[in-house]
Amino acid sequence: MDNTAKFAWFVAGAAVGAGIVFLYAPKSGRDTRRYLGKKARQSAEAVSDMSRDIAEKGRDLYEMGRKVADEAADLLERGRKLVEG
Repeated sequence: MDNTAKFAWFVAGAAVGAGIVFLYAPKSGRDTRRYLGKKARQSAEAVSDMSRDIAEKGRDLYEMGRKVADEAADLLERGRKLVEG
């Protein structure tokens, strides 16, 4: 079974589980909606924070790679000049 199929089964299982939880939930519908709204906002904030961190790390890696490439180009140019005399 490939990863896509595994993920699809996971999502389906999570949906069924969530449905069962709502059927047996001890809280009222209003309280459950508030709770879900709060958790959704918290999850969105966490995803946003992670996205920002990943983007920042990506920029840092890009800058490091660019510096290494510039240094390699300089070394190559110096080596070429040495060989040419």
